[in-house]
Amino acid sequence: MSPRHPLRRTLGRALAATAAIAAAGAVLAAAPSQAATSYVALGDSYSSGTGTRTYINDGTSCQRSTYAYPSLIAAAKGYTLNFRACSGARIPDVTNTQLSALSSTTVKVTISVGGNDAGFADVLTECAMPGWASDCNGAIDGAQNYINTTLPGQLSTLYGQIRAKAPNAKVVVVGYPRIFMGEDCNAFTWFSPDEQTRLNQTADLLNSKTSAQASARGFSFANPTSRFIGHAVCDSPEWINGLSDPVSESYHPNVAGHRDGYTPVVSTPLTSTTLAVDAATMRKAAASADRLATQQRQYAARDASIEPKEFRLPDLTTPEVKAAAARAGVDLSSRASIDAADRVWSQRQAR
Repeated sequence: MSPRHPLRRTLGRALAATAAIAAAGAVLAAAPSQAATSYVALGDSYSSGTGTRTYINDGTSCQRSTYAYPSLIAAAKGYTLNFRACSGARIPDVTNTQLSALSSTTVKVTISVGGNDAGFADVLTECAMPGWASDCNGAIDGAQNYINTTLPGQLSTLYGQIRAKAPNAKVVVVGYPRIFMGEDCNAFTWFSPDEQTRLNQTADLLNSKTSAQASARGFSFANPTSRFIGHAVCDSPEWINGLSDPVSESYHPNVAGHRDGYTPVVSTPLTSTTLAVDAATMRKAAASADRLATQQRQYAARDASIEPKEFRLPDLTTPEVKAAAARAGVDLSSRASIDAADRVWSQRQAR
């Protein structure tokens, strides 16, 4: 038997200890890090980011943007975002295509919905026409009646489903801004001051009814109204697009509207921090586009069932408009005649 050497024993023990430490380090490195906060963004175009002009390539028509407030909040806070909001979504669409993303492990939820159910795109389309050729007040009356009588029950049911599917989540219901500031600076729309006032009042009514149902379920409500004052269509700077090309971008918050308008308003109740989005956060959000696109492609077949109702450019060539022009004595080949008749109508409306 060879003699024992203390140096060899010491060296052997040191090597064994080093190996054990290395193995332990490997186990620690392989262990998953603490799971990031799960955030699910539900809702319609005001949450998906329609109006920002840049959308992820997810094989859908949902117009999800990394510049929308859900992506910006997720980037700023390090949340894991499931971006289910989709342009055109109504309450049944949220129920049928989006709620499956929720679970008992969901920590944060935001949702904006109700405007499409009330037919707001059709109302805007009607009111954009010259007054002598439209029934803007009738369209607004119909939307307000829906918001007052039908929408509350639908929202109550939806919010109950959200709570049941995500029992541990902080839920923030997100409202809608006033779109108008009293002037119409766009060349091919004819919103009168009185119509703009009533349309803004309809947004306020929608927020009031939505907020009441959110409160009844113990949800927070993020009201963007005051934040967007001074930044409506035709304001400077505009946080809401006016008539745009493509038309689908019209009357939706733009990049500034999501960055400087919605994100601070929504982040306060959602994260207990009022976020100010900087350039680094914008870059981080943009870098998430591929991951979000890959994630959302798995839902593409469901999302295909959503049929957006978009604002439509005023069409003065229809038989109905031609008949209305004849009754009002309007020469449709003359912009001056069209505008003069609209001014007369607006003055009568204001009395």
